[in-house]
Amino acid sequence: MSVALLTDLTVFVLAVLVGFEVISKVPATLHTPLMSGANSIHGIILIGVMIIAGEARTVPEYALVAVAAAFATANVVGGYLVTDRMLEMFRR
Repeated sequence: MSVALLTDLTVFVLAVLVGFEVISKVPATLHTPLMSGANSIHGIILIGVMIIAGEARTVPEYALVAVAAAFATANVVGGYLVTDRMLEMFRR
């Protein structure tokens, strides 16, 4: 295993742990506004996926790009749907 891969895996695992810890401390009343805003930020991840897709050369790399694109797209769409649903509550 290369040093770069080990470093990337370490950063990924730490990001997951920190993200889980931060989100688990948010009160339930703030979850919807916080998550709808955070999910829309996944548009930035889609840009990263497109950049990585240009560098992909092997089948596993293409598979990871496809999975990342699918999850990021689901989060972007979900974030906007949740935001729209929240705004509907304030319309007459």
